[in-house]
Amino acid sequence: MLLNTGLPLIIAGTAVVMDLRTAQVDNGWILFSMILAFVCRICQEGAGGIPGYVMGMLLPAVMLGWLFFFRMLGPGDIKLFCALGSVMGPAAVGKCIVSSFLLGAVISLAILMFYGSFLTRIQYLIRYFHYFFLTGEVRPYYRSGMALENFHFTVPVFMSVMLYAGGVY
Repeated sequence: MLLNTGLPLIIAGTAVVMDLRTAQVDNGWILFSMILAFVCRICQEGAGGIPGYVMGMLLPAVMLGWLFFFRMLGPGDIKLFCALGSVMGPAAVGKCIVSSFLLGAVISLAILMFYGSFLTRIQYLIRYFHYFFLTGEVRPYYRSGMALENFHFTVPVFMSVMLYAGGVY
């Protein structure tokens, strides 16, 4: 049971440190985490753990791929969810994704309110999608010059994993 809660904490905790230091999550860490998750699942559940491993790993890519398409979520965040899903399984990683987005929304709202840029950001989102629907061109969602433009989404992911480890979901 410690592996089921401790391993996700280690994976997400290490990822958040990497993200805060270098603004990316190392692919080697993601790969190592997935291999370790596979070994742990096989040791705990035998071959019967493979479907949960695969489904948990694929669910985040399917759910979040559209956010990457619009450059609203980085590939490292999606790969982190895939690594977590390989340990936690599809049901728990689905809840982790929802919880992460809710926590991220609260943090983002606080940042926007603190910097007084809430309406500016909503207008930017509307213009972004308006431009996409008119031209069909996908461009990065971020823009330079805005306060705290590079939001480290690994922080709410780690917070969500702490809730998971604490038995909240």
